[in-house]
Order: sequence, then structure tokens, then C-alpha cells
Amino acid sequence: MSPKFMRALFATALVCIAGAAGAAQWFPYSASKVDPPFAADGKASDVSYVALEKASKPWEICVSFPHMKDAYWLGVDYGVAEEAKRLGVKMHLVEAGGYTELNKQISQIEDCVAHGANAVVVGAISYDGLNNLVGEIAKKKIPVIDTINGMSSPDISAKSLVSFYTMGAETGTYLAKKHPAGSPEVVVGWFPGPAGAGWVEAAHKGFMDAVKGSAVKVLDPKYGDTGKEVQLKLVEDALQANPNIRYIAGTAVTAEAAQGLIRERGLQGKIDLLAFYMTPGVYQGIKRGFILAAPADSMVIQGRIAIDQAVRILEGKDHIKHVGPKIFVVDSSNVTSVPQTDILPPDGYKAVFNVD
Repeated sequence: MSPKFMRALFATALVCIAGAAGAAQWFPYSASKVDPPFAADGKASDVSYVALEKASKPWEICVSFPHMKDAYWLGVDYGVAEEAKRLGVKMHLVEAGGYTELNKQISQIEDCVAHGANAVVVGAISYDGLNNLVGEIAKKKIPVIDTINGMSSPDISAKSLVSFYTMGAETGTYLAKKHPAGSPEVVVGWFPGPAGAGWVEAAHKGFMDAVKGSAVKVLDPKYGDTGKEVQLKLVEDALQANPNIRYIAGTAVTAEAAQGLIRERGLQGKIDLLAFYMTPGVYQGIKRGFILAAPADSMVIQGRIAIDQAVRILEGKDHIKHVGPKIFVVDSSNVTSVPQTDILPPDGYKAVFNVD
């Protein structure tokens, strides 16, 4: 492995991802790599991630996302598009339209490969559902990079993602510290996202493990697609069935959608909101005091690393097979000191589907 990846001194603060398209020097970036790669019980260790300066040729990279219905995936889009521009490669992005559209995602990826993609970056709809397809692509010597959500296929080439178990656990730990064993019980409505998605199951386990032994009582999880209408309906139903809810915790979309509902019903201060990942809406909600806290997984950087991994593999260069940005919690105590563009796309960013 290249000694670049093992620099002794890490960046002491997250590197600012800014401004000019593709021009920002976003690395070195404080990250965690997992050894052995892809292992469920792999051990994480700190690294300083350093990307290539430029690709040797304009490789064609296909990127597949579950949807573009929320700002989280817009942030990942910013990462993959800007890194493609910076490295000088081509990028074509497809989105399936939602977590119920596994067959569409499969079809879109097949089309990408048929049209000559040199590598595929996948934010998977299903943890297991793409395995046959990944196997077929791998037989063609086309690298597949697993980003954000996670896949169980043994045939992927690299992972650029964080542990959603850790994301859920960070959120649960935040609550458990506020309500330790022996303090009055608090009831939490829990909305982890679409059932069956790998990231959802991981976050659910992390959250539940973290609150064990505390005064936090978690209601049965309410699963659903990460569209605002779906999440809002789930929250409304939960509040009607459980008027004693003290916290609503779940996806970023859950927290964003619930803000207006909590204000309309005069429940601010009576019900607090938490998300287990960051979006611009959650970030602004924390700044405005409407959302209590959320861990940041630097989704922009996950997208950037995925593109860099793809290029490294295509060019036969050293690469970290399983890596993701370091996670930290954002709340009222640090939200003003964490620049938004460290962890999110710039304000007003519009989705980019093609980089030529």
C-alpha cells in the first residue's frame, strides 16, 4: 500500500470542500479504514485519505443511486460530480426513483455497462439484491464500488462508506447519556428508513445497542421510504398512537419532515428531534434549534473517495479497499464552528447527472 495513506499526522480538522467546481483541494481527509476489508467484524483504524491528482485518461464511470428525492443524495452527487471533474473523468449518474425500485436499479446499471462504463459506483437499494448483477459485472473485469448504503456481494472491488451501525450508535449514545439508567423513562419514536436496506438495518442495530441499559424506551421501529410524505405520515401515526413520545429519532428526512408538524402542534420543547445522518435541512434545523443533534458522515467525501477508488483500480494503483470519513456528532454546542461545506454540498447546488 502506498505510504501516502499512512501519513503520521492526520488533518486536525476536516478539510473544507468548497467553491470552484472541481478545483478545491479536499484532501488529505481524516478517515477510517477497515481491515480486513468488507469483514463484518473488521477493525477500523485512522488514516489520512489522499486522492490522485489526475486520472491518466478520461475513464467512463457509471454512478447509480436509489433516488434523488432528498438532500442527502444531492450531497453524494456533489461529491461524485466534483471529483470526476477534478480527476478529468466522465461520469454518468442514474437514479432509480426510490427504495422500492430494485429492478429498475438493476436495469439501469445493466444499461450503463452495456454502453461501455469502465467502472460502476453503486449506492445500493438492497443489501443483497444486487449480488447476482455485481457478480456478472465483476466477470467482465469492471470494478464495482460500493458507496453509502452497503452491499453483501463478495465481488465488489472497494467500499467507500461509513458504518451506519456507528451512525445509529452515535445517535443512541447521545440519548443514553442524557437519560442514563435510574433517571425517568423517556419514550422514543424510531424511524430508521426503508425496510431491508443494509444501511437501515445497520443503523437500527447500532441505535438499539447504544440505548440498552439506559432510561430510553424505544417503540417498535416504523419503516418506510425516505420521501417526506411517507415519513411525515409515519410520524403523525406514531404521535396519535403514542402521545407520550418525548423524542422522534430516525432518518434525516424524518427529522426534516417532523419540524413543521412539531411547531404546528405547539410541541417544541416537549418533543425533540434527532437524525442519524446529516443533510442541509438537518444542519439548518440544528442551527435554528428545531433539531437536537445528528452525526455527520461527510457524504460528499464518500462520493469523492468512491470516484477516486474507481480510477485507482482502473489504473492499477494502490487503493484502500474499505474506507470512509470519520464520524462526529453535530449539535448546538458545535454547529456554528463546523463549516457547512465541510460536510454538505454548497447552498443552492443543483443535481449533476453527467460530467463529460
